[in-house]
Amino acid sequence: MKNSTPFSVLMSVYAKEKASWLKESLESVFNQTFPPSETVLVADGPLTPELESVISSFKDRLKLVRLPENKGLGTALNEGLKACSYPLVARMDSDDIAVANRFELQIAAFERDKDLSVSGGAIEEIDSLTKKSIAFRRLPLGDGELKSFLKKRCPFNHMTVMFKKEDVLSAGGYLHLHYMEDYYLWTRMAEKGFKFANLPQILVRARTDKALYGRRGGFEYFLSNKKLYSYMKEHGMIGLKDYIYILSIRFFVQTLMPNSLRSFFYTRILRKL
Repeated sequence: MKNSTPFSVLMSVYAKEKASWLKESLESVFNQTFPPSETVLVADGPLTPELESVISSFKDRLKLVRLPENKGLGTALNEGLKACSYPLVARMDSDDIAVANRFELQIAAFERDKDLSVSGGAIEEIDSLTKKSIAFRRLPLGDGELKSFLKKRCPFNHMTVMFKKEDVLSAGGYLHLHYMEDYYLWTRMAEKGFKFANLPQILVRARTDKALYGRRGGFEYFLSNKKLYSYMKEHGMIGLKDYIYILSIRFFVQTLMPNSLRSFFYTRILRKL
């Protein structure tokens, strides 16, 4: 189907990712009911021969941005954003699978609401190897609900978002914050009054494994949380009581809870809250 609204897709890949997953992810981007006008892929540092082979097989359909050294997701996305040619940009992770009508649904959301700045959607978390369904992450839909939700948890599944490039840049773009670059960005955009919305549909099948919950733990990750919620408190977005409560819970989950229990907490408890 021909899409009359041009948009870019923004992706990043680095050496530790699997070539077969990148291939499947790119195929899901190109085999859309509304294909992207361009796909910007950032090579965040030197890549493996296997990853380079996948990129070469799609070279005529990619705008490739290469970073000489691995700089991390925030820097990579900022560099890729500079290369995006169109006002609307869709994020996609290099190991996930977009549902076939994802972009069609999101373009329709922006066409319905000209004030919309960021549109996301639900995800199905799948086992990295078997693709068996593990859990679903559904989030609030409306702007007011999302702004309230943001005070305690991230309001978007990052790999599902489509946003107005100009609005993201006006909020400072992606800034480094260990595993929380996106949450930090939405916080600054909310502070500036940009409009948010989520679609109820599942837009992406997201690979996950036990290592994911390890990344959602540890003292460095907790410090990122502390920095983010300190920003919210200092800018009047949350009060002292909420600040203490949120950080107390996160300190326990992220630094004291073992990975196996953290996995259960994220997939069986947090998804239902």
